[in-house]
Amino acid sequence: MNLKSPAALALAAPLVQVIASPLAYYNYGACQTGCNTGAGACYTAAGFVFGNVTTAEAPPAILTCNASQGTCMAACARASSP
Repeated sequence: MNLKSPAALALAAPLVQVIASPLAYYNYGACQTGCNTGAGACYTAAGFVFGNVTTAEAPPAILTCNASQGTCMAACARASSP
């Protein structure tokens, strides 16, 4: 197949996406797991349990943990986007 041809590239592009997609999903999931693990450690360091703090009662340390987790999750989404 001549990959310099636009038609050949148009045919090959979906194959590359299909082959890469499972790996991208795995990497995205692993990245999110890392973010959640970090958030859990952050909560523990602040003396709280991850998932048991409401926004109304959250001290500044927990708000920082939440912001860090959000930044991490956004980085995962950007890294796994085609």
